[in-house]
Amino acid sequence: MIRVYARFHMTIENNYKQMKHHIKYLGAFIFIVVFVVDSNAQSRKYISSFDFFQSYYNPGLTGYEGSTLRGFVRNQWSGVDGAPKTYFFSTELDFGELAGEEDPALMGKNAVSVNLLYDTYGAFRETELTVGYASRIRLSEKLNLRLGAGLNYQSIRLDGNALTTEEQNDPTLGQYIGQFSNMNVVDFNLGMALTHANYYLSYGIHRVNGGKITSGDEFMDTYPASSIFQAGYRNAVSDKLAVIVNGMYSIQKNQDDNIEFNFKALLMDRLWLGLGHRIDYATNAQLGVITNRLRIGYVYEFPNATSYNLPGNTHEFTAVFNLFRDNVRTDSRQVVMW
Repeated sequence: MIRVYARFHMTIENNYKQMKHHIKYLGAFIFIVVFVVDSNAQSRKYISSFDFFQSYYNPGLTGYEGSTLRGFVRNQWSGVDGAPKTYFFSTELDFGELAGEEDPALMGKNAVSVNLLYDTYGAFRETELTVGYASRIRLSEKLNLRLGAGLNYQSIRLDGNALTTEEQNDPTLGQYIGQFSNMNVVDFNLGMALTHANYYLSYGIHRVNGGKITSGDEFMDTYPASSIFQAGYRNAVSDKLAVIVNGMYSIQKNQDDNIEFNFKALLMDRLWLGLGHRIDYATNAQLGVITNRLRIGYVYEFPNATSYNLPGNTHEFTAVFNLFRDNVRTDSRQVVMW
C-alpha cells in the first residue's frame, strides 16, 4: 500500500513539473507572438494625450491654440526590452499673433507648424518630419473653417541584428539579417476643420499617396493612407471648474479601427484631472498643472484585460508652452486648454 501511494505521489509530482515546464514555454511563445504583432502595427502612433497634439493628426488644426512649443515622451510597456518609445517636438506659429491681432484665434488667417517625431520599436528606428500650413476662412462671428496641408518625410532604420525569430523568417525582413538598412518615404497630409472657441470637428488624411515615393532599401510595404476624425467640446461650468471632452476615430487598411476619447476636469485653471480610454486596447489616468504660459501633464496607461497587449504599463509626459498668450481667461466662459 505504501509503495502504491509513493508511486502515485511521484507520478503527480512529475506531471506537475512537466506542466510547469510546458506553461513556461507557452508563456514565452505568447510573449514573442504578441510583441511581434504589436511591433508590426506600430506604423499607427498611439498618443494618449492626442488632444494636445491636434495638428500632428490634422494640419488644418495648426495654430488652433495659437503659437506654441509642444512635446511629449511616451514609454510603452515599461520594463520590456525593445518596447516602443516615442519622442515628439513641434512648433506652431500663428501669423495673427505675430501681427498683433486683437483676436488672432478668430481674425488671423494663416499658421505654420514643424513636427518632429522619433519612434523606436524592436529592430526599427523611425524619424518623421512634417511641415504643415493652415489657412482660415471666417464663416461667422465665432466660427472658422480651417484647411491645411503638410509635407511628410520619414526615415526608417532597420537593425538586422535585433530581429526576432519570426521577423528573421519573414521573406522580406529576413534578407537584412545582420546588417543595417535604411528606407525613406515622402508623402503629404491633408486636413480640414470647423472650429469654434468651445468646440471643433475635423477630418484629416495621413499619407495621401500611400507612401509610394520611397528611396533606399524597401523592407516595409507601402504605408496605406489613414483617415482621422477628431472632435472636442469644452465648457466653463463656473470660474473654478471647466469640463473638456475630446474624441478621435482613425481608419487604416489592414488595421483595426481605432477609437479613443479623453474626459478632463480643469480646476481653478491650474490643475486638471482626467480619464481616457482606447476601445479594446487601454485605459489611462491623467494629471496636469498649468502655469502662466506652461502646461505639464502626466498620463499613466494600462492595458485592458481583454486586449492582447503585453502586461507592462505606459508612461507619457507632455508639455505645452504658449509663446505669446497667457493661460488666463479673458472672459468667464473661456476655457484655457483642450
